[in-house]
Amino acid sequence: MIVRAALTVVLVLGLLAAPSSAEAQQAARIPRVVYLSVNPWTANLYLLDAFREQLRQLGHAEGETVLIELRHADGKPGQLPRVTAELVRSKPDVILASNPRVVLAAIHATTTIPIVFTAIINPLGAGIVANLARPAGNVTGVSWDPTPDLAGKQLELLRETVPRASRLALLWNPDTPGSIAFVERARAAAQALGVALQSLEVRTPAEFQGAFGAMANERAGGALVLGSAFAYVHRDQIARLAAQHRLPAIYGNRDSVDGGGLMSYGPSLVDQHRRAAYYVDKILKGAKPGDLPVEQPTKFELVINLKTAKALGLTIPPPLLLRADQVME
Repeated sequence: MIVRAALTVVLVLGLLAAPSSAEAQQAARIPRVVYLSVNPWTANLYLLDAFREQLRQLGHAEGETVLIELRHADGKPGQLPRVTAELVRSKPDVILASNPRVVLAAIHATTTIPIVFTAIINPLGAGIVANLARPAGNVTGVSWDPTPDLAGKQLELLRETVPRASRLALLWNPDTPGSIAFVERARAAAQALGVALQSLEVRTPAEFQGAFGAMANERAGGALVLGSAFAYVHRDQIARLAAQHRLPAIYGNRDSVDGGGLMSYGPSLVDQHRRAAYYVDKILKGAKPGDLPVEQPTKFELVINLKTAKALGLTIPPPLLLRADQVME
């Protein structure tokens, strides 16, 4: 009887000490996705919202089945190695990035933690992946444009907008990995169109003023702003300078047009961030990044700002307006 009573006490105490299923679930580790960037998240939070919303639609409840964390290098690219190394030591489940320099820093820091990129131009030329169909390793994602043909199409649209222009300008950042292929494609397109192309390299925001001054001195009839994370961050400044110099310009994303730019042609950034959520979802469910082909954009949107055209004294050709996906008035 004493032994039986003792056993009963042990069993009761064991049951009391055992965690409930709910407590066990709370104690379970929640997968962590870290979106790493150079600059703090401010004006482009809507892109993060698009990513979060798509994850919700895929069945992930933030704070319950997945944690989303933001980290940045405080606008200082030189701090990326340190920030990335610290991030890797914290062992996130997935690293997400939309800047090629961030992706390359992450690749350098880890060969095991999955890395998903989005809105990256020319991932092959940038050295991010060696093969789009089977990227191998721990990296995959959504390409802004896997080939430099986008630059040629943008220059053709600009020339169609300003058909009498004999000289066009190209504004680009040589520090953007993979960008030189787009510059070469733009040069080839300019030659085919019979126009001179003025190439202007800008590495810092302080150089924009001088670049636009050089365009004015050379009497450029329009400008192509090559898409990059750098151009995106400084899109408002670029659009203001284009307006001040009364220079028609084409950009790689519609955000520049929302901010007063004349026109844009390229994939939707919102859609690219939604697509990145699919990659994160598959990886969290066990897929290997290297087995997931890099997604290439299939839809490119042409957006035209008629208010800006009017301010520039420019008449957009009717055929171009008919082809536009959106016309802002």
